Amino acid sequence: MYSSKELLLQVNEAIAALPLEREPRGLYEPIRYVLSLGGKRIRPVLMLMAYNLYREDVKPCIMPAIGLETYHNFTLLHDDLMDRAEVRRGKQCVHLKWNDNTAILSGDNMLVLAFQYMMQCPKEKLPDVMHIFSKTAIEIDEGQQYDVDFETRNDVTEAEYIEMIRLKTSVLLACALQIGATLADAPKEDAEALYRFGENLGLAFQLQDDYLDVYGDPAVFGKKIGGDILCNKKTFMLINALLHASEKDRAELQQWLESKDCNPDEKIKAVTALYTKIGVDRMTKERMNAYYVEAEACLAKVSLPEQRKQMLHGIALELMGRQK
Repeated sequence: MYSSKELLLQVNEAIAALPLEREPRGLYEPIRYVLSLGGKRIRPVLMLMAYNLYREDVKPCIMPAIGLETYHNFTLLHDDLMDRAEVRRGKQCVHLKWNDNTAILSGDNMLVLAFQYMMQCPKEKLPDVMHIFSKTAIEIDEGQQYDVDFETRNDVTEAEYIEMIRLKTSVLLACALQIGATLADAPKEDAEALYRFGENLGLAFQLQDDYLDVYGDPAVFGKKIGGDILCNKKTFMLINALLHASEKDRAELQQWLESKDCNPDEKIKAVTALYTKIGVDRMTKERMNAYYVEAEACLAKVSLPEQRKQMLHGIALELMGRQK
């Protein structure tokens, strides 16, 4: 089997070889820029890992994996535009480096390219692969809309939030694993167990992302800390802070949420202190761990020797160890 580093190298080489030196430059240069920002390429590597569980030669899975990574980066490009974010992976976001219109159009082109790359799989697998991929793309849009809707609601429940992050984040990790297994002719039960593994891992991963937005190191996290606090984003942490706070702490938190002209650094510091006092940092870590344990239980159901599954265990540990 390939190591995760070897699979990452193959992904990066395939991305570098994409025929993006095309005209008009104003359309393709931002795409090259976004794809060159790197990262761990978790989703394409997961797809290749799932494929490699059953097949030694991963080349037939490379382009679908690149399709998934292109799609993921398209969603980030548009998310950054919608959120008016400034930094992605330590670099300026496309809508700031260029402009809003460029971010929209280049993002749209990335979406089409993602489907083209995904379709470069064996013809007999095309219906199943495209069904999984298109279903996932629709779910991610649903999750994004829920996220937008939550901005104007003050009654978002924990269950609603978990469903939103499942759709917006988890299903893409799950999709990566299921497509990899499907392309490799894995048993249907294995493909479904790998999907659930990715789904639960994705929930833990997103809760960790929420946690790191408050308590993380900007140099490690790749973007500014406290963005969710500044925009009053309905996260697991905020929802539970309002739910579990004392009357006094809830009133103070509500004041910060309603404040229009406060100092941003003061707000981040004050709300973070309230989160810690109320204990939502501990609650978030406990829920993260619960989803991680469930992910491991799903992986245990995959009908392969444990040694064969060690790389997936390893990448799960790596994902959940980012805050250490």
